Amino acid sequence: MAQVLGVVQLFWRGTEIPVENGTTYRPAGMTQTPVNYGRRTGHAQQYMHGECTAVTNLEAGQRLDELLARGEGELQVICDTGQTFTHTDAFLSGDIPNITGGEGGKISLTWSFSEGEEVAA
Repeated sequence: MAQVLGVVQLFWRGTEIPVENGTTYRPAGMTQTPVNYGRRTGHAQQYMHGECTAVTNLEAGQRLDELLARGEGELQVICDTGQTFTHTDAFLSGDIPNITGGEGGKISLTWSFSEGEEVAA
């Protein structure tokens, strides 16, 4: 029986961000976009940025401004199946996240990035 992905670890700017189940990772790269003309459909290539979304929790003593600091940094996505993806130009994208009380201080985070490097397992 083969092992499949179960646990994802995230390291943002060298600090581990503990995340809940459900973290998503989409690598950057070229996609094929449909192009309609007349009664035909062709395709054109288009570049799509990469994205990682995760939910973490606010812990006692944690500095929120350090977690949400703007600007680029390194994001590492480490899978328990052996794959590691590194993006040196990652940045937190979207609005400043809400912190949800009563549910452990949940914070939804989204990073965007260009093509990165997959480190061999």
